[in-house]
Amino acid sequence: MFKISSNGAQKHLFSFRFHFFYSTVPAAASSCANVLVEFLVNSLGFSTKEATSTSAKVTRSRLLNYEPHLLVDVFDEMGMNKSQIKTLVSSSPKLLICSVDKNIKPKIKALQQLGLTGSDLVTFIRKSDFLIRGLNTTIKPNLDYLKVLLGSHESVAKIVKKEPWLLSNNLPKVLPPNITLLQNLGCSTADIEKAFHRHPRFLLNNLEWLERAVHRLENDFHMPPGSQMFLYGIQTLASLDESKLERRLEIFRSFGWSDSDICTMVRRLPYCLATSEPKIRQALKFFMMELGYESSYLASRPPLLKLSLEKRIMPRNEILKFLKEKQLITRKLSLHTVVKLETVAAEFRLSRRFIIAPALRL
Repeated sequence: MFKISSNGAQKHLFSFRFHFFYSTVPAAASSCANVLVEFLVNSLGFSTKEATSTSAKVTRSRLLNYEPHLLVDVFDEMGMNKSQIKTLVSSSPKLLICSVDKNIKPKIKALQQLGLTGSDLVTFIRKSDFLIRGLNTTIKPNLDYLKVLLGSHESVAKIVKKEPWLLSNNLPKVLPPNITLLQNLGCSTADIEKAFHRHPRFLLNNLEWLERAVHRLENDFHMPPGSQMFLYGIQTLASLDESKLERRLEIFRSFGWSDSDICTMVRRLPYCLATSEPKIRQALKFFMMELGYESSYLASRPPLLKLSLEKRIMPRNEILKFLKEKQLITRKLSLHTVVKLETVAAEFRLSRRFIIAPALRL
């Protein structure tokens, strides 16, 4: 059972006053609203203005027999703090008129049965409008569909934790046409599932939007459906509207990139187009204006444009410059090779192959 928090006496006082005022309908409607405002201020830290605004969004005729303090008890039991509960109630005032036993607890139970508990459960509820969706009309049909599609509770739990808004959509209606489109293009079921896990929202686009992304990928960037990067390309283009995509392309062109260069980059690593405009401009300025790299060189080595300049590329470039100045490098070593290293072990192997130990030079 859910516990009663330390301010339970205050909440039960609210319950008594709430029903007392409501019993004098209709004259008590405004008094009822005032009690709700008082509750939000005293229990959740709302300002009077915030509480009044939130209370005004609640249909007062439906407040009979509902007790908001029980809702707070449920969230408190789950581990939410007062600030988190306040944010949730502010974004979804309808929760205040939901039956805790008939509406809220069964939905939470559905998530717990999926394996979401503790902080995962709190995060999921905070990041979605799950609790105001119909249990039998939306939530259960979506969960049942995902279980069939992904094959296990664990996979479903993993993907809904990554994208809580999935369960707010009509998945049995939205996903099948998009999956069929990808299958007709030659994408395997396994690859589609991996893409769905990487970026769940891309399959929530309407079919026409995905078809436009496919058309542009094939005709503007000359990427064949059989390419290993094709699904990545669809995900990238589906995430960008026309204006955002064109602005990014114009940045590359302003640095002298040809359409051929851009196509080469997209075919090798489509995610470069998903990088923010300031980061694209900053990267091109560093590589082309400071280091003197050609567009064709960068287009054929697109990871350079995706890695962090501040955290990875610039620090390793400084180390490479130092090693070259001290003549500690035994053979030609490019910045591209250095920044690709992911682990300390890889760096050690590189140092043994390319770098002379300072002690040996004395």
